[in-house]
Amino acid sequence: MSGNGRNLIKRSTREFYREGKRTAGYSLFDFLHGYLYARWPYLYIGVATGEHRLSRVLAPIFLFLSSLIDGSPEGEEDFGSAWANAYHGKVVPLEEAKRLVSIQEEIVIKDLEKVIPFTKAKDIIMKNPDRIAVLDCPCRAARENPCTPLDVCLIVGDPFVSFILDHQPEKSRQISSSEAMSILEAEHQRGHVQHAFFKDAMLNRFYAICNCCSCCCGAFQAQNSGTPMLLASGYTAEVNQELCEGCGTCQEHCQFSAIEMIDGKSFIHRDECYGCGVCVDQCDQGAIVLELDPAKGVPLEIEVLMEDARQAA
Repeated sequence: MSGNGRNLIKRSTREFYREGKRTAGYSLFDFLHGYLYARWPYLYIGVATGEHRLSRVLAPIFLFLSSLIDGSPEGEEDFGSAWANAYHGKVVPLEEAKRLVSIQEEIVIKDLEKVIPFTKAKDIIMKNPDRIAVLDCPCRAARENPCTPLDVCLIVGDPFVSFILDHQPEKSRQISSSEAMSILEAEHQRGHVQHAFFKDAMLNRFYAICNCCSCCCGAFQAQNSGTPMLLASGYTAEVNQELCEGCGTCQEHCQFSAIEMIDGKSFIHRDECYGCGVCVDQCDQGAIVLELDPAKGVPLEIEVLMEDARQAA
């Protein structure tokens, strides 16, 4: 590339491209897709959620191109499942989300089929993990009356942080690990759910922690429309009926509508609970706890995964 060409292309874009070339199975289309997603996230998410004024024009084109390039052989998988395989979020309880923004060493953990049971985007590869940016949430920004604050999406590690800071300077800023933990704690207290997000176009790996509400979040919208792009944490909430006073606070804050009041007590529908832990901390009586639930998959416990990776090395 000539000197003039390098001046036209930001350094973070070149780093993103070089990292893509080092990533097995990552194609030029994947890079272009990732560039579009990270360069214009508000357009991308606005179209995907149907909130953008150009959605009616752009959404069919986008879906057609995606079906041509990413679609599975006919009869094997519908488009919703194919989309979920490429773009998904894993629920992580608050303390685990805080650990994800506290890592100080570079890590490479690949092919996490048990934790992320999708065919794509299941790696945790963190370079410069102490570099964290907070971005105005594209999902909230797309809504007419969004939840606030907007600056709640945490981008973790490079090349993602550098790219976002370069290309979204008015809607992002670099923050410390302690600032990231404060954002997570505040969002958790608001009743919002922490998800670790993975995407094929984002180098087939984890890249962000989103603080999601069912009213604004595009992933919740997709999940409720039949696209299974959200994974349970590996836990299920359990209610101690003797301690429960039937105040209904847990039901009001449950983003998954998994809690029902029956005979003046909280009842959790296990099949609908994603184990986020919001209800646990909203209960003043301490009547709710998270319990490991093998039916809900394997938890994303970063310290355990890091130790397993060290032993396997």
